[in-house]
Amino acid sequence: MNWRRLSLVPYRLRLLLRAAFVFLMAATVGLALSVLQQEKQLSYKNYQGSFQKTRVQVAATLRHPTGQLALLNPQPATAGKALHPLLLPFAALDFDDLQKVQQAVAMSGCLAQYGNNGSLCVGIGNNPWAGGFIYVAGTFDGAQLVPHTRGDQVVDQAHRVRVKISLRGQTYEWIAPFEESTEPQTPGQRFGGMRGRLTGFAAADVARAKAPAVKDFRGWIWQNPRCTGQTAGDDDSTCKRSAFFSLRLPIGVLQDALFEKRRPVWPPEDLDHIDVHIAVLPPGDGAPLLDSATGPSAPAFSLADLKPMLLPGESLQIRRLADSASPAAALPLLVGPVDPEDQSWHFVTTLIRHLPVDAYDVPLEAKEVIATPAGSYEVLLKGDVRSVSKSLSVVASRLVWFVGAMLAALMLAWLVIEIGIIRRIKVLIKRADDVGERVKAAKGFSEADLADLRGEDELGVLATGLHDLLRRVREDVERGNIRAEQERDMWHAVGHEIMSPLQSLMVLHGGADDQSNRYISRMQQAIRVLYGRASPSEAFQSSELQVTEVDLTAFLQNVAANAQHVGIDGVVFHGPEEPLTARADEYSLEDVVTHVLRNAERYRLPGSPVTITLEGSDTGATVVIRNQGPQVAPDMLGKIFEYGVSDQPESGAEGNRGQGLFVARTYMAKMGGTIVAQNQVDGVSFILNLQRSG
Repeated sequence: MNWRRLSLVPYRLRLLLRAAFVFLMAATVGLALSVLQQEKQLSYKNYQGSFQKTRVQVAATLRHPTGQLALLNPQPATAGKALHPLLLPFAALDFDDLQKVQQAVAMSGCLAQYGNNGSLCVGIGNNPWAGGFIYVAGTFDGAQLVPHTRGDQVVDQAHRVRVKISLRGQTYEWIAPFEESTEPQTPGQRFGGMRGRLTGFAAADVARAKAPAVKDFRGWIWQNPRCTGQTAGDDDSTCKRSAFFSLRLPIGVLQDALFEKRRPVWPPEDLDHIDVHIAVLPPGDGAPLLDSATGPSAPAFSLADLKPMLLPGESLQIRRLADSASPAAALPLLVGPVDPEDQSWHFVTTLIRHLPVDAYDVPLEAKEVIATPAGSYEVLLKGDVRSVSKSLSVVASRLVWFVGAMLAALMLAWLVIEIGIIRRIKVLIKRADDVGERVKAAKGFSEADLADLRGEDELGVLATGLHDLLRRVREDVERGNIRAEQERDMWHAVGHEIMSPLQSLMVLHGGADDQSNRYISRMQQAIRVLYGRASPSEAFQSSELQVTEVDLTAFLQNVAANAQHVGIDGVVFHGPEEPLTARADEYSLEDVVTHVLRNAERYRLPGSPVTITLEGSDTGATVVIRNQGPQVAPDMLGKIFEYGVSDQPESGAEGNRGQGLFVARTYMAKMGGTIVAQNQVDGVSFILNLQRSG
């Protein structure tokens, strides 16, 4: 099993690269979600602040007389229809005081605009005990006022106001011509223009030329002395001047109803069914300067005008609090407008809605109690936090494209690296591994096909370089195989040429008592070991020994006695007198001892002996060969047994190829023994251990 393929080491860079891209994409999404969460928190806090501002603004508007007028008259005026009186936030109007009546109608906001600089306010007081009167105030532009002569029954030659009121089956109609006042003004009532009364006459009496003035009908008119727009001089009687008028109209039906019950119902329940028509007529038969029948171009302030103050989704509920005189009543619900053009993706809105923020689920509500002269009203403002998510999702939906583009760019870069780089690297590694596996399996060297991976980029250059390298390696392997074949042929030739003379010598020295027979046999065995081998190291390692029982005492005595014949003098044997046997190949063991003795003789002090000591135990036998001389370097004690290791520069020339100790260790291992070298105080010891037979 190839454990390298099962480990994660070859894949850690790929895993790191993929993890980096996953982290980048996760970080991009996390950053977008974090920004959305922070924006949602900020938007929610801003919405809370805006909600409080809306509450204060709505409450301030409703506490103002304009807002109170809208509370008292919740139904807005309908353009193009008859004019109806409004319940004023005042008990009555000071109709004969210009400044007071102008201030009252301006503050209450009851003026509805008609055409160019025209306006009308029609209302009743909120106090029933002030009498059944309808108040009218308004402005118009016209030429200098033409007064009516008091006592003249003809009124159509002067500026006049025509009023018609219909309610409960009754119709009241008056004509009020302008009569210039000659009364002196008080210092607080200084007015530089024309002013005068509007004296009311019943329209039916005017038609019969018998027109007594209506006693309770009151009216005044004031005209600005300056021309509107300064189109002409102020002394020009034909220029347009702004005029303001106010009326108090006595309504008999309303006055009688005040005394029919102990506690009258006020305002009248049919206030919306009281039709009022007002027209300001110039002298003669000209077109009206102001006519309520044309419909207002801009109605008075109403509750519907509060809707633009509300944020999207906010609701405003106004309820009149119950008292002993009237039950509780709810006014129409107002909801803040939502822009239909703001489009967002549903999943973005859902995602933003689920992002947690502080106190987001707490409902936003605010209550206010508005006190008016006609009663108290409870104002309930409710916020809609969903609008925060929706408004934020509109912006987030646009940013989704950018986040998606970033993720797509990361994914594209990932795919480019995976397909263009990592996949090619994997193919390159696999083909290189296949070459290595074939070499390990001794199937020969095969060149990898890398033609499809070549190119001009970095990996293409690497594939080209690897292809060239493998080609050169293949050529080197082929040359090595040729050289090995040549060496094998050479060893065959050498072995053949040496074996023939040795066989002849064996015939000449074939006697058992002939010492030469022993050495000729050793030479034949060495030739057989090396014969036909590719190299000496392979030959020694692949050789087969004949392990038998050997008497080490007699064997070592014989080696010590014959050492002088091979040029090694002074070899001394120390051992037991009785035989000591061990398992070994006699010829191979003699080669081992001879190689060790030659090394000991080469490095011993001149004249010093080389001792061979034999010791035995129940399971093994130990042979110690010791000399006196220099020690072996500590870092070389294990290396001296490797093939080709020698400390002599000219060892090859003298026949010392660094293979003697290598042969000794190889043979000892094949005989089941060991050999080690140890430094002594005055020399070096080689220790040989062999196994004894059972």
